[in-house]
Amino acid sequence: MRNAPELIDVNSEELEDVLRRVEQALDEKDSTLVRRVFESYAYVTELVEDKDTSIRRLRQLLFGSRTEKTDSVVGQKTKAPDAAPPRDAVADADLAGDARNTDESVTTAVSKGHGRNGAAAYRGAERVDVPHPSLRAGDACPACGEGTVYEKAPGVLVRITGQPPLAATVYQLQRLRCHLCGQVFTADAPAEAGPTKYSATAGSMIGLLKYGSGLPFNRVEGLQGELDVPLPASTQWDVVEAVAGSLAPVLDELIRQAARGEVLHNDDTTVEILELMGERARQEALAGAEDDADERRGLFTSGVVALRDGHRVALFCSGRRHAGENLAAVLNHRAEELPPPIQMCDALSRNMPGELRTILANCLAHARRRFVDV
Repeated sequence: MRNAPELIDVNSEELEDVLRRVEQALDEKDSTLVRRVFESYAYVTELVEDKDTSIRRLRQLLFGSRTEKTDSVVGQKTKAPDAAPPRDAVADADLAGDARNTDESVTTAVSKGHGRNGAAAYRGAERVDVPHPSLRAGDACPACGEGTVYEKAPGVLVRITGQPPLAATVYQLQRLRCHLCGQVFTADAPAEAGPTKYSATAGSMIGLLKYGSGLPFNRVEGLQGELDVPLPASTQWDVVEAVAGSLAPVLDELIRQAARGEVLHNDDTTVEILELMGERARQEALAGAEDDADERRGLFTSGVVALRDGHRVALFCSGRRHAGENLAAVLNHRAEELPPPIQMCDALSRNMPGELRTILANCLAHARRRFVDV
């Protein structure tokens, strides 16, 4: 490690004498450089002596601000000439060039972090093939008349439109009536109309909005009403309940995967379930508060998050059971040959899964409390 240099105190008069001798001994360029170095030294010394100068200000003065971008200081880096542009960018450039019918070059390089998505990112978008109105592969070139045209990567245009989360289609079936016998003839509904008013996709979308994105039924009702596709909150629940049964195999598999987790987190919080709260009120009114004093009245939403092979499985259970009981229900699906999992939770006794073995790992505060108790 290099030794720190010895600091000396030099006044302004001595500094000027040294600079004059340097100017006499060196040429103008070198003497100017030496003078700038001495002036910088004097300025930094004054800043150090100033009590209002902070270390942060000195660091920014000597090394520059950390928030400066490299491009703004040294200029934007030029792209290597042999680097191939993205396929989507080339397709966009070809399409734009065909539309303008000019020889102008199209810039295809897009700076990093531009926030845009290429056409390949829209995997759920509808794909529409647009053929050329007058040319086919193998036709003669209309420009030179000698060559033939061939297929290449298509040009890409992305167009995004707005629509309600749940869209509706009204089928108007033509009806004809005989003016003599009165018989009415109605057109058959198309196959895409389906047998029910609300398809399974409608139930899935409502479930994703409610339980995946946290959008309550009444907010979905307001949004749909403003877009003239009404969907009452009570109807949304009926639609979700009708399709929930088809998701039971998915839930069973998630529970099985969570049971194989290496680390499991569990905790719960209170919840209000109107159906159970009403049932409890009726029971108390009929049997009296003293008769059901030992009955469990708490309502909980328990969360169980399992970590396995870099993946996470999150399960939520709402009802009368607390977090430990819900965790035990998950661990009942755990294979016997697997070692006990690590359980991460707070020190409440109701978080423990009963007789099922886990390696308990409390948070630091609860772990210290438990260590002191032991």
